[in-house]
Amino acid sequence: MGHADTLLAMGGAFLAAAFLARLGARFGVPTIPLFMLAGLLLGPHTPGLVLVSDPHDFEMLSALGLVLLLFYLGLEFKLDDLRRGGRRLLTAGGIYLLLNVGAGLGFGFALDWGAREALVLAGVLGISSSAIVTKILIDLGRISRPETRLILGVIVVEDLFLALYLAALQPVIGGAEGAGETLLQAAKAFGFLLVLAAAARYGTRLVGRLIQVRDNELLVISFLGAAVLVAGVSELLGVADAIGAFMVGLILAGTSSGPRIRKLVHPLRDAFAAIFFFAFGLALDPARLVSVAGPVAAAAALTIVMNVIAGLLVARTYGYGPEPAADIATTLVARGEFALILGAMAVSAGLDGRLSSFIAGYVLVLAILGPVIAKRADLLARALRAVRPAPPSPAPSEEEAPVPAER
Repeated sequence: MGHADTLLAMGGAFLAAAFLARLGARFGVPTIPLFMLAGLLLGPHTPGLVLVSDPHDFEMLSALGLVLLLFYLGLEFKLDDLRRGGRRLLTAGGIYLLLNVGAGLGFGFALDWGAREALVLAGVLGISSSAIVTKILIDLGRISRPETRLILGVIVVEDLFLALYLAALQPVIGGAEGAGETLLQAAKAFGFLLVLAAAARYGTRLVGRLIQVRDNELLVISFLGAAVLVAGVSELLGVADAIGAFMVGLILAGTSSGPRIRKLVHPLRDAFAAIFFFAFGLALDPARLVSVAGPVAAAAALTIVMNVIAGLLVARTYGYGPEPAADIATTLVARGEFALILGAMAVSAGLDGRLSSFIAGYVLVLAILGPVIAKRADLLARALRAVRPAPPSPAPSEEEAPVPAER
C-alpha cells in the first residue's frame, strides 16, 4: 500500500465510521457495531467501493486502538470499589460470571469447534461491554439510581476477571506444546502481572514523580510511550499486549497526574478504538456471517436468558423490588469491545475461522438488542409485580456498592 493510498484509506475509514455513527445516533444504536459495519461495507468481501483491499494494512493501527482501549479501562478501574463493595459485590459479580461464563463454555463445547475455541467463547459470552452498558445508563437517565451502583460494581468484577482470564488464556490458545510449556508460559505471564500489580499497589508515588510534567504534550508522549512499551514487553512474555496496557493504566490512575491523563487520552482512545472496530469489520466475510447465523441467534438468546436469571438472583440478594430488579436484569446484556478483543486474539492464534465471524455477528446482535431490552425493563418489572408483589427497594449503603465512575 503506497503512502497516498494509506492516507486515503485512513481518512476514508474515519469519515465512514463517523458518518454511520452519527446516523445510528438518531436511532439510539451504539457506535461499536456501526464502526464494524463501516469496515464490513468498505472491505474486500463486499461488492462496491473497496477502501482497504488488505485488512493487514490496518494491523498496527488496530493494535494501537486495542492498547488504548485497555489502557483507558485501567485508568478507570478502581480497586477501592471492590473493597467498598465487600463480599456481597463479589458474590453479585460471581453470580454473573458463573452463569454467563459457564453457559458460554458449555455452548462452545456444544458447537464442537474445538476446546481452545470453547475457552474463547466462554469469555465472549461471559463478559458485558462496559462501554455500552455505561452509555445505556447515561442515555436512560439511570446513573443516579441506587441499583446503578450495583450494576457498575458487577462491571468492575467482570473487568478484573477479564484481565486474569486473558492472561491465563494466552498460552493456551497460543499453541503451547504440552502441559509443562503451558504452565511455564502461564507462570511467566502471572509473574509479570504480579510485578505490575505490585507497582500499582506500592509504586504509584515513584511513578507519579517520574511522569509528572506541566506540559500536556510531554505528558501525552510519556504515558503513550509507557503503555505501548509495556504492551510490547507483555507480548514477548506471553501476556496479551492489551493486558500490559491495562496494568499501566492501573498504575497511572493512582498518580497525581491520573485525572489529567484520563482527560488527555480520551480523544486518542475514541479515534483509535474506532479504527480497531473498523479493522475488525474489514476482515469479516458476509458469507461467513450468514453461515453462523444459527449459532449467533442461539448464543444471543442464551445470553439474554442467563443475564435475566443472574440479574434477578443478584437483586434478590440485595433485597431489591421489581423495578430495580428489572433494571439490573436487563442492563448487562450488551456485548462489545471485550468480545472483539478475544476475537482478535483468536485470529492471531489461528483458531477456527468461523470464530471471528461468529463473534462479530454476536456482538452486532447484542450491541443493538442490549439498549432496546434495557429500555423496556418496565415489561419485566410488570411481570415480576404480577408474580410476587414486593416492598419498596432499600437503597444500598456506601459500603455495599461502588460509586458510579464517569467513563
